[in-house]
Amino acid sequence: MRDDLQGLEISQKELQKLTDLPVNDELIILIHPIKKLVSRFIKQAKGPEGATVVFIGVTILVFSHVTFDLIIRLFANWVTIPSWLVFVIFTLCFGTVTQVLLYVLWKQRISTVKKNITHSLKVLLNDVDRYNAVIKAIDINDQIEAAGNPGVSLKERKKVLEALKLTRNDLVRALKTERILRENKKFIVSRAELFINNLATLTAMQVSEQATEHGRLLNEALQIALDVQQEMRTLQSQG
Repeated sequence: MRDDLQGLEISQKELQKLTDLPVNDELIILIHPIKKLVSRFIKQAKGPEGATVVFIGVTILVFSHVTFDLIIRLFANWVTIPSWLVFVIFTLCFGTVTQVLLYVLWKQRISTVKKNITHSLKVLLNDVDRYNAVIKAIDINDQIEAAGNPGVSLKERKKVLEALKLTRNDLVRALKTERILRENKKFIVSRAELFINNLATLTAMQVSEQATEHGRLLNEALQIALDVQQEMRTLQSQG
């Protein structure tokens, strides 16, 4: 991702911090990080330092087994089956229990979101998804250009990014406002600065070339800003 796109995307971590809710939380499947670790190990093993990587991997595995075998001999010498088999069974059981606990915690977090989410927050989360999709589209376009296709270069890139920055500010402001009102339902929000948006500036930046890529992106940013403004009005009326 180019430097001028860095920091524009609203990450899941930032979104959860802004809303104080575990929104867009995904269930952690243990097998996925294990697959990534194995894949990374195999890739490095095929590299120039393959012998070192394999040695370290085998050393860790042997050390883990020896340590486990020592624990079995000290605290469970009544076990008659081979320690390596106990190690395998223990690993599978531990992994299963961990996965069940992760699922229970995930369900609790999902339940928390369902209990606290408001209509306004649903709209804003949808706008955040649309906003991030625009960032992703620009990033993919940049990658295609970097691959040797200068013809796909985004025109008026500076204007597009400026529009996205303004839209990002509006989204963050709206999310903060929604959280304040959600957490203080009986409190009338009086902080006017939260309701100041950059829609007028963004509208002035809108280009007439609707068919161009940069025009489409600017119009998408404008539409998101319009939705955010409407939701801000709704939030103000709730206050």
